Amino acid sequence: MGSLPEPIMDENYSKPPGIRVMERAKKSSLSFKTYQAIVLIVTFFAYTSYHATRKTTSIVKSALDPQSPDGLKFPWQRHTNPVWNQSSKFSWMLKDGWVPFNGPDGTALLGELDVSFLFVYAMGMYFSGHVGDRMDLRIFLTIGMVGTGLFTALFGVGYWANVHFFYYYLIVQMMAGLFQSTGWPSVVAVVGNWFGKKKRGLIMGIWNAHTSVGNITGSLVASILLKYGWGWSMVVPGSLIAAVGMVVFLFLPVHPESVGANKDEDEVFSPRKEGEEVTEPLLRSDREEESAVGFIEAWKIPGVAPFALCLFFAKLVAYTFLYWLPFYISHTAIEGKYLSNEEAGNLSTLFDVGGVVGGILAGYISDRLDARAITAASFMYCAIPVLYFYRSYGHVSMTVNIILMLITGVFVNGPYALITTAVSADLGTHSSLKGNSRALATVTAIIDGTGSIGAAIGPLLTGYISANSWSAVFTMLMGSAFVAGLFLTRLVVAEVGAKIQQLGSQGSSPRSRSPDLLV
Repeated sequence: MGSLPEPIMDENYSKPPGIRVMERAKKSSLSFKTYQAIVLIVTFFAYTSYHATRKTTSIVKSALDPQSPDGLKFPWQRHTNPVWNQSSKFSWMLKDGWVPFNGPDGTALLGELDVSFLFVYAMGMYFSGHVGDRMDLRIFLTIGMVGTGLFTALFGVGYWANVHFFYYYLIVQMMAGLFQSTGWPSVVAVVGNWFGKKKRGLIMGIWNAHTSVGNITGSLVASILLKYGWGWSMVVPGSLIAAVGMVVFLFLPVHPESVGANKDEDEVFSPRKEGEEVTEPLLRSDREEESAVGFIEAWKIPGVAPFALCLFFAKLVAYTFLYWLPFYISHTAIEGKYLSNEEAGNLSTLFDVGGVVGGILAGYISDRLDARAITAASFMYCAIPVLYFYRSYGHVSMTVNIILMLITGVFVNGPYALITTAVSADLGTHSSLKGNSRALATVTAIIDGTGSIGAAIGPLLTGYISANSWSAVFTMLMGSAFVAGLFLTRLVVAEVGAKIQQLGSQGSSPRSRSPDLLV
């Protein structure tokens, strides 16, 4: 077997300081698999911290607006005196909430915070993907994480600073959304740079557990700290993401060429088994010929538009749960009893546990079938009856609630995880790009940015609709799941047709991977 080609260093990316220290200590370069492990671990904890800070507001809501259990009236005493004295900062512990969120329009104001955050997040996503493909993603990601930590903490500072001005919280949330938008395009692009299409669905399905792990971590940390004052539930997660941002700056290798690594050392990029061959490169080594793909050009890549529109409705469902599930649980009697804010926050984490299973399962199934669209659409259609059962029977007992919540998490988060990871990476290295790797962040941003617009609309509508009927909220979610599946119909038909054709010719030719079906 011939010697491996010399690694190519890319001057567009600098070697992380932490990697240099590790190589000096070892007195040699790290192996390709070691770099891959570092990438997976660092990006996993990076996006875990992003979601942990994003989840905290859903826990804090119950302290800001301790609405009555029936969700229709507000019988508890409210502060009507415009002069807010010093002792009132602890009034939330007496179920008085926090001005201005404890009035009759408190739920709507919280919904406006959600939509402002998510709208800026969605718009910022398009911008972030464009910038991310044109600069060092390690630096870009670090700036985003530190900025996210700063504005998450500033929201909590309002507790000690006795801030009761709505627009303070609105502006802080919008700035947090802008910095949060740097995360997803960056981490998917980095992972896509290091892993080819072989087993990408399973690898990224497992890796994507960071979303649910972050939600669980954010829920638990915020719930535990809530008893000491809701400000701590924001400041501590904000500090943690800034600290993880420093780890990213020190250790994250953005691209194999940034550290002089050889892709030929890895079987995912360069299979060497007998009978296997690489027909086209997933990512070119000669990066001098590459130029970043434009925004409009990325939209024209086959499959980007239908998956982006599907994700619009899939994230509408997922983010409604992300932002409102703890609130819904605390205001819904289970076995005739209402849970405390902390208990509701802890119970809601089971939805994310189901999400971890759903993400891994969807990735594994899509790899085995080599059919991303079929898998995603099937999960969305299955989510419809599951949502109905959770709303109709979740209150019967704690056991039934837990089981249905886990199943709901599987089918709601499964396609969401698949589309934002493996599908985005597949499309970012689509054959029409001829191996150009500098489209990953832009394609990821387009798909997830479009999805995030739906993520903004869902919680906003929920804030208004839930004041009258939670059943109407679940009807909206079931309808959204159905529409999400419909957007993939053409791709599903194409994949089914390719499978039938493959089965017909299986006896006359060796089995090979299905053609690029995202057309």
